[in-house]
Amino acid sequence: MEEDPLLTITDLRIEGRSGELWHPIVKGVNLSLRRGEVLGLIGESGAGKSTLGLAAMGFARDGCRIAGGSIDFDGINLRTAPEAQRRSLRGKRIAYVAQSAAASFNPAHKLIDQYCECPVVHGVMPREQAEADAFELYRRMRLPNPEAIGFRYPHQVSGGQLQRAMTAMAMACRPDLIIFDEPTTALDVTTQIEVLAAIRDIVRQFGTAAIYITHDLAVVAQMADRIKVLLRGHEVEEADTRSMLAAPREAYTKSLWAVRSFARAERPPATGTPVVSVRNVTAGYGAVDVLKDVSFDIHHRRTVAVVGESGSGKSTTARVITGLLPPRKGEVLFNGKVLPPNFKVRSREELRQCQMIYQMADTALNPKLRLRELIGRPAEMYLGLKGKALDSRIRDLLALIELEPDTFIDRLPSELSGGQKQRIGIARALAAEPQLIICDEVTSALDQIVQEGILKLLDRLQAELNLAYMFITHDLATVKSIADEVVVMQRGVVVERGPKAALFAEPKEEYTNLLLSSVPEMDPDWLNRLLAARAGQ
Repeated sequence: MEEDPLLTITDLRIEGRSGELWHPIVKGVNLSLRRGEVLGLIGESGAGKSTLGLAAMGFARDGCRIAGGSIDFDGINLRTAPEAQRRSLRGKRIAYVAQSAAASFNPAHKLIDQYCECPVVHGVMPREQAEADAFELYRRMRLPNPEAIGFRYPHQVSGGQLQRAMTAMAMACRPDLIIFDEPTTALDVTTQIEVLAAIRDIVRQFGTAAIYITHDLAVVAQMADRIKVLLRGHEVEEADTRSMLAAPREAYTKSLWAVRSFARAERPPATGTPVVSVRNVTAGYGAVDVLKDVSFDIHHRRTVAVVGESGSGKSTTARVITGLLPPRKGEVLFNGKVLPPNFKVRSREELRQCQMIYQMADTALNPKLRLRELIGRPAEMYLGLKGKALDSRIRDLLALIELEPDTFIDRLPSELSGGQKQRIGIARALAAEPQLIICDEVTSALDQIVQEGILKLLDRLQAELNLAYMFITHDLATVKSIADEVVVMQRGVVVERGPKAALFAEPKEEYTNLLLSSVPEMDPDWLNRLLAARAGQ
């Protein structure tokens, strides 16, 4: 006899509020999930994936409401159950791994305290046992120094490390159902393999059901038993993973499956004075050196991709360039002129010329400001635009990032999807009309269709505005699409650098080879083969 589903969602309808009006977000979706089964939920940004995942916990974020349908979890109707009963399930029997760990952790408490809170409060285990369990799961999540890292605060670890700590925390009570909302978005490809393997092992070992939300089709191919495709709140199709990969029925699904086609035309070698030169920079926090003698150049109309594992120093290098972290040794030059090491003593023009798009859009946008203010402030501050000229500039920037100006200009960040928030970050950087833009994982939160549009947009803007890009990313497909040169970093050291074509064709360093071999493929057996091959080495 076939086991009854653990979770059944029937004709679910969710609405979001815009002003006084409610508009549909999820439009009659059905879902069924058994213990030990993983359902992959895919679709472009704004499809309703995260909203549906939260609804599986009987939860709707602020500004949203569950307007119809039923949510049945192990015989409990989460739509009609008392709030106290729903809360007793969350964390203990139903867990959630958010897309943005930086926005989800309490910055005032250490990681270990936040890990232990749930199992202790729910009576699953005492504090001492919870700490020992945390160390074990931190180890399985491949976190460095697992017995000590939990005693750090969230701001003292990298974004990728924080995402892994959140994944471990969700598993603390060994829940019956886990909703993974882009859990590997912030991870480099080598770490991603370890985390995917650990998640899969935990799910199999404990018979946990999981909803795996992602825009990375190669990842969902490794993780899911079945795949459901969403588009603008509607179901498109659903099938077992192998059938879906081999023969998707609907045209929209086929468009998702198509390999990203954009590859920027090769440009001639760089000449002249670089826009930015990083020369022999050593920098760090406290007594620890994070960067060690780092050097590279970025020229006009060139894109330098900086790649490496989480914690390798990529974002720290960006902080040095922008003046947020003065180096202990070395210097940064802008158009041949040495920049003051601290942003506080840089001129307004020096500040304008270098803008940054941040990795975590959730934490980079002030939640109390509307989009016209978020985008308008740098245009007003650096360019002196006011009134109609400022309004026109804001609308032009919204159109550039493919958001309808009349629809979005007065929205708050909470009214946007993760991908839409990231696009606002891009518009805000463009508003200052800089020469250099530092892109810190700017496509990590975007589905593949939107990624391609953003990359094409950045490429066009680079050519039109003579921009230089420093592109921090762990997505090597993005590197292949847009980079001219690649800088590979490991533990704060540049281990290899050179033109993209040469580095991908014949990498000289073993670490670079490891990165290239760790890029997931659209094959459900790829992860198994890779793990087996590495185990046999």
